[in-house]
Amino acid sequence: DAISDLPPMDISSFKKENKLSDKEIIALLPGSREQEVKKMLEVMLSVRSYFKDYQFVIAGAPSLPKEFYRDFVDNDVHFVSNKTYDLLRCSKAALVTSGTATLETALLKIPEVVCYRGSTISYEIAKRLVKHIKYISLVNLIMDKEVVKELIQRDLNTQNLTTELQLILQGKKRETILEEYEVLRSKLGGVGASDKAAEIIVSP
Repeated sequence: DAISDLPPMDISSFKKENKLSDKEIIALLPGSREQEVKKMLEVMLSVRSYFKDYQFVIAGAPSLPKEFYRDFVDNDVHFVSNKTYDLLRCSKAALVTSGTATLETALLKIPEVVCYRGSTISYEIAKRLVKHIKYISLVNLIMDKEVVKELIQRDLNTQNLTTELQLILQGKKRETILEEYEVLRSKLGGVGASDKAAEIIVSP
C-alpha cells in the first residue's frame, strides 16, 4: 500500500518547520466536524498532565479554520494543518477518532487508541442496527479481533485513556500492536488493497 511505503521522515526537520519542541509527539486526530472535534479534544487533552515528557500535536481538519484550534493550543499542545501523514510519521503514538484515519494510522505503523463518543440516542440506534459488528475501527474489523483499543462512549474517559496511552507508548502492548500491523499490512498489501479491505469488511 502506498501509505505504508512512504520514505522515513526527518523528524527533526518536521519539528523545526512546525515550531515544535524536541519532545516526542503524541498525535491527536479528533475528526473533522466542529462539535465532534471540540468534544474529542476536550477528552484527549484531559490526559496531558500525565504525559509531561511528550508534546501533543493536533492534526487540523481542512474543513475547519485554523482559528478554531486556538483555544486548544499552548506550550505543550500544538497544531499542524494539512500534514496529517507527516505528523503521524513523526509521532510516538496517536489518539484517533474512529473513521478511515484509524486504518491510515495503522498503515503508517503508529500505535493508536481509537476514540468515539456520540450522542446517546445516535449510539443506541446504531448499536441496534449493526448488532453483528463487534468493532468500530477498520483495523479491528479487518483483523477480526482487538488489535487496537477502542474506547467508546462512557469508556472514553481520562482514566481509561491515560492507561491505554501509557501501554502503547512503551512495552509489550506496543510491540504486539506493531507486530499485528505487519499482519494487517500483508492482508491489504499489493494491488487492489482498497478492494480487499472492502471485501473483508462486508464478508459474513
